[in-house]
Amino acid sequence: MKNILAVLFILIVVSFNAQNLGKISKEINEEGIALYRSEMASWYGTDLFVANYKKKENIGGYFSYVDDVPKCIFFSKDQKVIGTISFPTNYDPKNANLDLKEREFTPIETEYFTIRQNALKRIQNDTIFKVYKNTNLNIVPLIKNKVKKVYVLTGPSVNNVVVFGNDYLITFDNKDQVKNVEKLHNSLIVQNINDEKIGKTISGAHTHILENWLTITPTDICTLMLYQKFTDWESYFTTSKKYTSIWNANNNLVIMKAEDFKKMNENVKKDKEE
Repeated sequence: MKNILAVLFILIVVSFNAQNLGKISKEINEEGIALYRSEMASWYGTDLFVANYKKKENIGGYFSYVDDVPKCIFFSKDQKVIGTISFPTNYDPKNANLDLKEREFTPIETEYFTIRQNALKRIQNDTIFKVYKNTNLNIVPLIKNKVKKVYVLTGPSVNNVVVFGNDYLITFDNKDQVKNVEKLHNSLIVQNINDEKIGKTISGAHTHILENWLTITPTDICTLMLYQKFTDWESYFTTSKKYTSIWNANNNLVIMKAEDFKKMNENVKKDKEE
């Protein structure tokens, strides 16, 4: 009887852990997709706006958000909207709607603008933020269920590389003031798309050591999705002392305990040897 109860207990614990990791995977993936949708709007929105707006000295900045469809908003130095670019789900610039009429911010745009500006002030005055050669910091505000965040990602300004790390999460209180700033990776990780020795890479991996971010991060997901059309990577791994996270090109994410992943690999190796 004791043995049966012990087995049942183990099965319950394993099932609970699997469900818990499944929930974590879903939340991280959804946050990463939200970042991706915002950044894609910014990528293409910037190209369209700059190509069509003549008064470059009037530009104060931009941000993107999703309101039924992804939108990229450019604002002037006197805080008026001077460009609105709306995208279909495929982000094809040919199908984008470009509106260069000057107008006031909508209420939700005011919220995005406020946390974006407060994040920018913090970035400019906090030494935790670093800028590396041939990179830029991208500010990505997100508002979901009244929770306000700004992710700060590092993007490369050169070709043939994908950059992970040197990213940050800024959270806000109910008055839109910065509540907390944290790093998501311990360093900057640069991976070549085409390698001189092996040619075009098909996958990649990096390690996480920060205690609060031992799984793959939403910024990792966002970066993988943004650069998928350039890399054609079939999969990507992040590893830590606790977890192995596995992402594939269909945007499926699995997070496993590190020991379970190790056992799985050992079993696969054993099967091949037999």
